[in-house]
Amino acid sequence: MGVSFVTALALAIGLLVAAPYLAHRLRRRRAEDRPFAAAHLVPPAPPKARRRAELEDKGLFATRALAVLALAALGASPLVRCERLALQRSGGASVALAIVLDDSLSMRAKDGGVTRFEKARVGARELLSSAREGDAVAIVLAGAPARVALAATTDLGAARAALDGLAEADRATDLDGALAMARALVGQLPQVDKRVVVLSDLADGRPEAPPVGEGSSLQVWVALPELRAPLVDCALLTADRAGARVRVKVACSHGATAAGREIALFAGEKELVRGPAPAAAPGELTLTLPKDDPIDVVARLTGTDAIAADDEAFVVVEAGPGAIAVVADAADETAATGGAPIVEQALAALRLDIAVRPVPSLPDRAEDLAAFAGVVLDDPPGLTPEQRHAIGAFIEQGGTVLLALGPRAAAAPLGASLEPILAHAVTWGPSPVPGMDAATAGPLLADSAQSLVDLTPKGRVTLATEDVRQLEVLAAWKDGLPLFSRRALGRGEAWLSTLPFALDTSDLTLRPGFLSILDAWVAEARLRASPRRTDVGLPWVFAGVRAADFKIQGPGGPVAVARDPAGARAVPTRLGPYRITEAGKTELRVAATVAREIDLQPRAAAPSSGGDGLGERHASVDVSWAIALVLLGLVTAEIGLRVRARARQAAAEA
Repeated sequence: MGVSFVTALALAIGLLVAAPYLAHRLRRRRAEDRPFAAAHLVPPAPPKARRRAELEDKGLFATRALAVLALAALGASPLVRCERLALQRSGGASVALAIVLDDSLSMRAKDGGVTRFEKARVGARELLSSAREGDAVAIVLAGAPARVALAATTDLGAARAALDGLAEADRATDLDGALAMARALVGQLPQVDKRVVVLSDLADGRPEAPPVGEGSSLQVWVALPELRAPLVDCALLTADRAGARVRVKVACSHGATAAGREIALFAGEKELVRGPAPAAAPGELTLTLPKDDPIDVVARLTGTDAIAADDEAFVVVEAGPGAIAVVADAADETAATGGAPIVEQALAALRLDIAVRPVPSLPDRAEDLAAFAGVVLDDPPGLTPEQRHAIGAFIEQGGTVLLALGPRAAAAPLGASLEPILAHAVTWGPSPVPGMDAATAGPLLADSAQSLVDLTPKGRVTLATEDVRQLEVLAAWKDGLPLFSRRALGRGEAWLSTLPFALDTSDLTLRPGFLSILDAWVAEARLRASPRRTDVGLPWVFAGVRAADFKIQGPGGPVAVARDPAGARAVPTRLGPYRITEAGKTELRVAATVAREIDLQPRAAAPSSGGDGLGERHASVDVSWAIALVLLGLVTAEIGLRVRARARQAAAEA
């Protein structure tokens, strides 16, 4: 609160509080009469001696003194101005206001023990308190992706409730998207006076970007410049584990390093190992875990900085899926001209922006499949129990498998089977009819279905009737049995072909229809797959979720899950590990820090965004009504005390 010279002069009226004291001290009263026998011998004379009265009624004095002080405060109240945000109005007209509130990770930086987000929310409350009936208010959140927290409304109570319900997040920053949304929300409203207020530190990782508010079609006020004060922060971006070795990446804000700090690995509260943080930022440190091989490990950066939430990173086995694994017999599946197996060449011909990795055999551990979005199994000779467990867990957690069946799959050795994809054995034999029925082809094949109408293989696989009932047929032979089909298992899918991909069996892989199926399968694999670690704020899509007990537990508690016929969708908004539970099984995923959010350099603000004519920081506060009520109460109390004093005096004289 600011106190000017004029305000101080008005408050100086309070010095008159000495007047009641002097009045009480100078008030004279008649001397008391006391009988004295010898006084009869002295001739009477007019009494001249008077003694000054003491403060006999201290309650009455205190009431009068407080009344003088209240009168001084009442006179100074119109001059009092507080440090708070308030709207300025042109001609008293109503205002259409869009508040852009930044809820990104950088806003969790503490300055003076209070986060920037809380300061921004206090500023938003002050703006709402200065709004009047007829004003329209909208709230947009600038954490990536930008979202509308409240559509434009004239219900100020609803706006306050929406503001109170907002919470801090660890997202990246999307200022440009938030400003675009804000302009769209208020641009079509009937109010003539439209403006956007930005409550942000402007640290979106793009300090070289154009100034905020420059060239805007609406007036932009970038308020609270103290949010852009320079601070220092360091963060652990990733912690990747390969065997017993953990590689930790560190980043710091502009011009800062983590020199002098340490990185420690913890299992619960037990420290496993630590080492000095890299002197340069960004940098890496590799630590080796002890032999007891703990499962859940957390990397922590010692020391303190502006943001504590990003000083910890959960250790994961890999960064996430980004490849297609191909399990094929190189000797049988290679074209006559040599080179990679034909299915690998087909994937390369599609020019997909995803890596293709040949794998000699299907791994025995689910962890070894976690790095893949999809797995191609070309005529496997059955699956061992370990392989069945690994591929089952892979599909259940959202993986996609393309299984091509051929003579080797039909001749699986004892103890090997194709479970959990197929419950029964398959048979290999000549094809009863040639070609595919084009009428059964779905939209996946589109115009390429005609290329498979005259397909004449040397043989094909026949599935058990019980297994066929579990499949969705994508394309069928002319006798009605499936050529291409798929089956949902958990959050993933298994696609089946009753022809292998070997060229000595058929020319399926040389036809456009095969490329269409392969392209559709890769698209589905990428849709369903999600890495174990993603940037915080990016949505997770869980295709095919049906279980009623599907839930996600995050660092801040249960995470809201949106369901639709296709599956479920959730957004991790806080850094740290998330436990996904479905049908009694638990999956771990991690939301990691976005690197650009660590650079706390603010973008520039346009010169026109200073708030001239839009708002002010020093707002008048009308407290005169409260002071007047206090003064009225003091006057009433004085009257009561005077009446009581007279009643006592009258009773004493009687």
